[in-house]
Amino acid sequence: MIKDRLMKIDTSNLYQALFCLLLVVMTSCSNEMRSSLDPVESAFGQANSIVVIADKNVWEGPIGDTFQYYFEGAYPILPQPEPLFDLKHFTPEDLRAEPIRKRKRTYIVLGDIDDEDSSTGQLLRTDLGDQNVSRAAKEKSFNTTMGKNRWATGQTVVYLFGSNEEELTKNIKEKFPAIAKRINKADQQIIKENAYTRGVEVKLSEKIKTELGVDIQVPGDYVLAIHDNNTIWLRSETDFLSSNIFLHKLPYKDKKQFTQEGMRSIRDSIGRKYVSTEIENTYMRTNDVDLPMLTKVITLNDNYAMEARGIWDIVNDYMGGPFLSYLIHNTSTNELLFIDGFIHAPGKKKRNYMQHLEEIFSTVKF
Repeated sequence: MIKDRLMKIDTSNLYQALFCLLLVVMTSCSNEMRSSLDPVESAFGQANSIVVIADKNVWEGPIGDTFQYYFEGAYPILPQPEPLFDLKHFTPEDLRAEPIRKRKRTYIVLGDIDDEDSSTGQLLRTDLGDQNVSRAAKEKSFNTTMGKNRWATGQTVVYLFGSNEEELTKNIKEKFPAIAKRINKADQQIIKENAYTRGVEVKLSEKIKTELGVDIQVPGDYVLAIHDNNTIWLRSETDFLSSNIFLHKLPYKDKKQFTQEGMRSIRDSIGRKYVSTEIENTYMRTNDVDLPMLTKVITLNDNYAMEARGIWDIVNDYMGGPFLSYLIHNTSTNELLFIDGFIHAPGKKKRNYMQHLEEIFSTVKF
């Protein structure tokens, strides 16, 4: 009986030991899981904003001049020049000195990957890893790569590198279009959120669908200004901004409509009919004297279209601003949709507002 009791005690101790071991393991796992689920800081910043990480001598020298020439080139087409991107320069030492500088949304790390004395070169080698560094030494065409969430979630990090000043300058020129396109794509969600801060105006969107046979997501801050047969005018007004959208349906006649002259003719006919000020004999026209109207053929949601950008003004008054127009062919009905957006924002920068119009127009479907 004593022996049986000792066996029970030993068994009980064994269970306790196993329970304690299990508890330790579970606690350890819990700690690891908690560590892996700790919230990572989110990146912040505006669209079209790039932080360039480069050594000071690189940024202030010919390489920096080349970089700024391309990435700060003029956004097309605005009454006063505005850059494609807003640039901010940090050195790697700047990042370490102020940790919050690591939480921006978009970075380009620019440097000589072979420079042992360069802090940016060291950053490049560390982030790329030995395999990519070896590849860069063997393949001169491998001079750009992209990373995500380097220091915070929601980040885009572009690594642009070369082995000397000549290579790096050449790579900036060649890679600019692709890099700009990738950054614009990464910024698209922010642009969409800014364009639709008040959601979608469902009733207006449905009205346009019923009247013109066009799907378009109208932002919640737009109201109906005019509905006249095959023409609808939408407006969004604030103390400093007037944003306007015309939708106009017309029959397709011939290819001449898809020319610069054809686009201007359609646009000016609408401006003369609907847009004026309190002064008599005023109307809106395309001003291609002060700045040219640029046109190009595009595909919009699988539809053939022509895009036009330029500036407008008011005849016999002092008003003007930028515009964006699309002429889209609806092959199922053999009709055209002319959609035009124009901005009036005296004294304000207009690039971002034009991007909002681009985002709205991208939703157009038949």
